[in-house]
Amino acid sequence: MSRSASAKFALLALALVGCSAAQRGAEMARPEPFFDVVAFFNGRTMGDGRVKILFSSAERLRVDGQGHRDPDGTLVLDQQVRRGDRKIQSRQWRMRPIGGGRIAGTLSDASGPVSGDVRGNVLHLSYPMKDGTKVEQWIYLQTGGQLAVNRMNISKFGLTVATIDEAIRKLD
Repeated sequence: MSRSASAKFALLALALVGCSAAQRGAEMARPEPFFDVVAFFNGRTMGDGRVKILFSSAERLRVDGQGHRDPDGTLVLDQQVRRGDRKIQSRQWRMRPIGGGRIAGTLSDASGPVSGDVRGNVLHLSYPMKDGTKVEQWIYLQTGGQLAVNRMNISKFGLTVATIDEAIRKLD
């Protein structure tokens, strides 16, 4: 295969990974219910979904979470992440509302700060990962407040290299 044909194939494959997470979830954005992030993730949650990495088959994703609110209002969320047949990974989020619908925080496997904002039922998060990728995440709280749909894009050099689609259930 020529270099030009290889480049065209690579671009086509990138396009097939899917449109952005925001586009995949835009039809779920609503003014209500308002997404109270600390309240939703306080207690037990369980996420079930799939990870699609460029040039690989989709893998099942399962995320068990246990969150609590610190006295200063910070949400501390400990998660156990199972992806396919891989070893379980532990991670911790620390997020706090900073006013105006904005959220600031950290993630143990991120290389920098987590920034976010809430607009109606949508939580948008953005953060860099230690492997050099950038994550954009949109979580849509559904009517009833017990289910949220997570749409995530992972990109490197501006190109989508993986997507995650997940349903997160509040168990407590």
